[in-house]
Parts: sequence; C-alpha cells; structure tokens
Amino acid sequence: MEPVQIKPLRILLVEDEPLVAMAIEDSLEVQNVVVIGPAGTVAEAMDLIAKGGIDAALLDVTLRGERVDSVADALSSRNIPFVFTTGHGAAGLPTAHQDRPVLTKPFREAEMNDAIDQYFRGA
Repeated sequence: MEPVQIKPLRILLVEDEPLVAMAIEDSLEVQNVVVIGPAGTVAEAMDLIAKGGIDAALLDVTLRGERVDSVADALSSRNIPFVFTTGHGAAGLPTAHQDRPVLTKPFREAEMNDAIDQYFRGA
C-alpha cells in the first residue's frame, strides 16, 4: 500500500523583515507547506489575498510602520485562519481580532510548527 499524499498547506507569509521572512520560509518548506509571498507590505498582502488559493496565514502585526488590521479583516471575511506573529503581545493586536492566536517573537521553529498543526491542520 502506498502512503497517502497529503495536499500541501498554502500559507500566506506576511512579514516585512527579509531575514525573518527567509528563516520562516525555509522552516515552512520542510513542513509540507507552500509559502505564498512573503508579503512585506499591506498592499502586497491584500493583492495576494485577492488572488486566492490561500489556506492560512502567518501575519506580522506591523509592516514598515503600517498596521495590518485591513489584512486581518480580509482574511477573516474569507474564513482564512491566521496566527499573528509579533513581539508586542496581545495588546498590539487589532481590536477586532484580539481573540486570535499569537506567536510571540522571537519564536522557535517548533513553536511555529505546533501552531500550524493546532490552528491550521486541526491536529
């Protein structure tokens, strides 16, 4: 019997720090994840969301000084699950999304993988 092929998870990566984005992308690619992006600005994130094909997102709270409230709203309106990645804690989250899960920066690869399994794969 052949192993069942699991469809890769398509995760939008919204992160404005290039080195952080590269590290996250490298970690995701070995976890059966297709990385969409990374998007370093709100406009880029909104364009990628509009194109569709996203299963979930990792969302930094501030991109080059701009808050991502509109990105969170767009993901929420499409029922796309997301986890915030921030060093500012829950107090810095958009008011409408205070109940969303948070990965506090700096986070370890294992913490990110656990969050993906828990919030995106339902494991």
